[in-house]
Amino acid sequence: MGKQPFLMLNFALLWWWSSVIIPGACSQNQTDWLALASFRNAIHEDPFGVLSSWNDSTHHCEWPGVLCSKRHPGRVTSLVLRSRGLGGFLSPHIGNLSFLRVMTLQNNSFCGEIPSQIGNLFRLHHLTLSNNSFGGPIPSNLSCCLNLETVNLIDNQLVQGIPSDLGSLPRLIFLGLSLNNLVGPIPPSIGNLSLLQQLSMEKNMLRGEIPKELSRLERLLFLQLAYNKLTGEIPPSIFNISSTTYFSVSGNQLTGTIPSDIGTTLPSLGDFGASENLLTGTIPSSLTNATSLEILVLGNNSFHGPIPKNLGRLTSLRMIALGLNQLQDDLSFISSLANCSNLEFFSVRSTLIRGSLPRSISSLSTSIIKIEMQNNHIQGSIPSTLGNLFNLSLLNLGNNFLTGRIPDSIGALYSLQALSLAGNMFTGEIPSSIGNMTLLYILVLNSNNLQGYIPQSLGNCMQLIGLDLSSNKLIGSVPVEIMGLFSLSIAFSLAHNNLSGSLPLQVGSLKNLAILDLSYNRLSGSIPTSISSCLRLEQLHLEANLFHGQIPGALRPLRGLDELDLSNNNFSGPLPNFLAELPLLKYLNLSFNELEGQVPEGGVFLNTSAVSVSGNKELCGGVLELNLPLCKSLRSKKSFSPKSIVISITAGSLVCLALLLLCVIIFYRKKKQTTTNASTLLSFENQFLRISYEALLRATDRFSETNLIGRGRYGKVYKGILDSGAPVAVKVLNLMQRGASRSFVSECQTLGTIRHRNLVKILSVCSSVDFHGNDFKALIYELMANESLGEWLHPRTIGQDDEHGESRNLRLVQRLSIAIDIATAIEYLHKGCFPAIIHGDLNPSNVLLDHNMVARVGDFGLAKVITTMSMGVQDQGSSTSTAVRGSIGYVPPEYGMGHKVSTPRDVYSYGILLLEMFTGKRPTEEAFRPNLNLHSFVRAALPDQAMDIVDLRIWSEAGNRQQEIKIRDCMISIFEVGVACSMESPTDRMDMTVAIRKLYSIKASYETKERRTSM
Repeated sequence: MGKQPFLMLNFALLWWWSSVIIPGACSQNQTDWLALASFRNAIHEDPFGVLSSWNDSTHHCEWPGVLCSKRHPGRVTSLVLRSRGLGGFLSPHIGNLSFLRVMTLQNNSFCGEIPSQIGNLFRLHHLTLSNNSFGGPIPSNLSCCLNLETVNLIDNQLVQGIPSDLGSLPRLIFLGLSLNNLVGPIPPSIGNLSLLQQLSMEKNMLRGEIPKELSRLERLLFLQLAYNKLTGEIPPSIFNISSTTYFSVSGNQLTGTIPSDIGTTLPSLGDFGASENLLTGTIPSSLTNATSLEILVLGNNSFHGPIPKNLGRLTSLRMIALGLNQLQDDLSFISSLANCSNLEFFSVRSTLIRGSLPRSISSLSTSIIKIEMQNNHIQGSIPSTLGNLFNLSLLNLGNNFLTGRIPDSIGALYSLQALSLAGNMFTGEIPSSIGNMTLLYILVLNSNNLQGYIPQSLGNCMQLIGLDLSSNKLIGSVPVEIMGLFSLSIAFSLAHNNLSGSLPLQVGSLKNLAILDLSYNRLSGSIPTSISSCLRLEQLHLEANLFHGQIPGALRPLRGLDELDLSNNNFSGPLPNFLAELPLLKYLNLSFNELEGQVPEGGVFLNTSAVSVSGNKELCGGVLELNLPLCKSLRSKKSFSPKSIVISITAGSLVCLALLLLCVIIFYRKKKQTTTNASTLLSFENQFLRISYEALLRATDRFSETNLIGRGRYGKVYKGILDSGAPVAVKVLNLMQRGASRSFVSECQTLGTIRHRNLVKILSVCSSVDFHGNDFKALIYELMANESLGEWLHPRTIGQDDEHGESRNLRLVQRLSIAIDIATAIEYLHKGCFPAIIHGDLNPSNVLLDHNMVARVGDFGLAKVITTMSMGVQDQGSSTSTAVRGSIGYVPPEYGMGHKVSTPRDVYSYGILLLEMFTGKRPTEEAFRPNLNLHSFVRAALPDQAMDIVDLRIWSEAGNRQQEIKIRDCMISIFEVGVACSMESPTDRMDMTVAIRKLYSIKASYETKERRTSM
C-alpha cells in the first residue's frame, strides 16, 4: 500500500474495514489494527520504506516494529521503530493501543505535539520519543500511566514547564527531558520518585534553585542538570546520595562551595562536572577517594588555593579541566598524573599557576590528546622528551614565560593539529621538523624572540588554516612554499619581523584567506596583480614596508575588504577611485606615501574617522573634514599673444552669458516645482520622524523577553505600544554583528522610497545611544497581527502560548492568495521601482501576514538597488558580494560561483518559497543533502507522484474523490510554476509577471471547480 496521500479516503476506508472481517485478523483486534493504520497514515516521510509492508497482505502483528501479546492474540504490546527516518505527526489514535507496554520512536523526524491520548496507555512501561522534533508541552496526563518506568523525551522542541504530576509515577526509573526548550523551576515533586535512577534535564531554560527534595532519590545514579539557568547553592544533602556515579551541574549560575568530604559521601562518583558557575572555595582533596572518577570538570569558576597533589590515585582519570580559576599553585601535581594511564585531556589554562614546567610532563600517558596550559606564569623550557606524547593533537603553552629553543623533537608529534607557543620568550630558529606535522591546521608562534629564516618545510603542512609567526626577529624572504598553501583561510600573519624581498606571485593561491598581515617588515617591490584572486580577503595589512609603484587595480575585485592599510610605504601616483566603491570597507589607511591627485568623495571616504591620508603632500580635494587643499585646474604653460587674449576674453564672455541665461531658466523651472518638492520632502521627513531610545524602552517594557516576537540575522524584533497607543514592531539591531549597520541603512533607503500594499511599511527609526553610551539603532514597523508565514507553514515552531494553537493552518486558497501577494511585491520591486530593487533574502520568515492575512514582504537588510541596464542576466548588476549572502536553501546556485546580484536571484528564491508553501518541506531538510534539493525533489514527482509530496494539511480539505482530483490538478499546476521559477540557469527562470498571471489563473480555476462541487 505504501504512502497514502488521500488522507480522508484512508479514514473512510478505515471506517469501512471496521465493519467487515479483515483478512488475517479477527474482530477482537480491530481496534489495534485501526490504531496502527492511523499511525501509518499520519507519516509522510518513510525513506527506507519500513511501512510499505504495513498492508492487508500480512497480519498486523507481523508488521515491522510491531509485537503482539501471546496471551491476548492480536493485541499490540510493543511498537519499536527507532532510526527509520520517519517524518510526520504522531496520531492521537495511538492511545487506543490499550495493551501497549513499549513505545520506542527515537531518532526519527516526528513533529507536532505529543498527543495527550498517550495518557490512556495505563499498561505502558517504556516511552521513548527522543531525537525527534516534537513541540508543545509535555502531556500532563502522563501521570495516568502508573506503570511507566522510562520516559525519554530528550532532544525535541518541547516548551512550557515540567508538569509536577510527573512526580506521581511510582515506578519511574528513567526520566529524560534534556535538549528541549523547557522553562520554569524543577518541580520538587520529582523527589517523590523513589525508584528513580537517572534524571536528565540539561540544556533547557530551567530557572530557580535545585530542589532539596531531590536528595530523597536514594537510588539515583545519574544526575544531569547542566546548561540551564539555575541559581542558588547546590543543596548539601544531594551530595549524600552515595549511589551517584554521574553528577553534572555545569553551565548554570550556582554559588557556594563543594563539600570537603565529597569523595567520601560519593565514593562511586565517575563523572563530576560543575564548570561555568560561580562556585568558590577550594577543590576538595577528598575527591581522590572517589577512585572510580574518570572525568573532573571544574573550570570557569572562582576556586582558589592548591590543586590536590595526589590526583594520581585516580587511575581511571580520563579528563581533568580546572582552567579559568584562581589556583595559585605550582605544577608539582603533574608528577602524580603519570599514574593515570587513561588520561586524554588535561587543562589548567588561565589559573595563575607558577613555577617551572616539570620534565614529568613527558611521562604523561601516551593516550593524552589535549594539553592546555596557556595564560599562566610557567617558566623553564620545553623538555626534548615531549615528543613521546605521540597521540597529542592539541598543545597550548601560549602566554607564559617559557624560554630556550623549541626542541627539534617536537616534530615527532605527528598527530598534532593545533600548536600554540605564542607570547613566550623562545629563541633560536623555528625547527624545520615542524614540517613533519602534516595534520597541523593551527600554528601560532607569535610574540617570541625567534630568529633565522622561516622554514620551507612548513609548506608540507597542507592542512593549515591559520598561521601566525608575527612579532619575532625572522629574516629572509617570504617562502613561496607557504604562499602556495591554499588551505589557509582564517589568518596568515608575518607582521613585525625583518623580512625582505618582494611579495611572491603565489599570493594569488590564498583564495580562501580572510586576513593577510605582512606589516612592519622590509618587503619591497609592487603588489603583484595575482592578489586579485584573493576574493575572500577581509583584512589586508601591508603597512610599514618598502612597497612602491601605484596602488594596483588588482585590489578592485576584493569587494569583501573591510580593512586596508597601505600606510608608510612608497606608493605613488593617483589615489584610485575604486577604493570608494568597495562596499564593506570601514578602515582605510593610506598615510605617509607619495600619492597625488584628488581624493574621492564617496564610500569610505565619507567617514573621516575611518580614513587616513595624511603625509601625502600632493593630495587634494575630498570631504572638508580631511582638511586637504582644493584641487587646482592645470594651467597651460604656453604664452598668449594679444590676439589670442582678445579671442579668449570674447569667447569667455559669451560662455558666461549663456550660462547666466541657463541659470535663469533653471531658476524659474525649479521655482515652479518648489511646492511639490517641499511636500515630498516633508512627507519623507515625517516618515522618518525619530523616536527616542527612552520611548522604545517604554514601548517594549524595557525590551522584555515576553515581548520578543522574532530573531533575525542582525537583531531581535519586539512588539510594543508607543506612547500614542499605536502597536508596532521594533527591530533592534545588534551592532556587534558584522553587516548590521549596512542592513539598517539598506532598509531605510529601500523602504523609505517605496510604497506597496504587499510591502511592510516602515513607520520610524531610532538612531541614538543607550543608557550605557553604546550606539543604538532600531527600525519601527507596522505590527503584523498574524506574524510570519514561516510560523504558519511550520507550526511546530510556535509556542503553546500562541492563541492559535493546533488550529493554526493555511487552507489551499489562502496559500495561493499569499503566493500571489508575494509575487506581486517582487514584481513591483523589479519593474515598478526605478532603479530596480533586489530583495536578496526572500524566505518565509521575511513574509509577514496582517490581520486580513494579506502578505507583506519585509526585511530589506540585504536589498540592492540596480540600474535598468544591469538587470539582465549577462550583466547582473553592479553590486557584488564575495560571500553568498541570504538564507541557506533560498540562494540560487549561481551565487556559489561569484555571480552578481540580479532580479533572477529573487525569482529563484520565490520559486523555492512557493514549493515550500505547498509541500510543507523546508529546503534545508536533511533529506535534501547532499545531492538533492527541493526543486529537484518536486520536479521528479511531477506529474504522477505529485500527490505524494503535497502538505498533508492540504489533503485534509478533501472530503471526497472529486475534491481530491480538484486539489491534485491545482497542486500540479502550482508545482510547475515553482519549478519554472527555480530553474538552475537564470535564463531559464519564469518571468515574475508570467508567474503572477499563471497563479491568478490557477486560483480562478480552483475556485470555480470548488463552487461547482458545493452546488
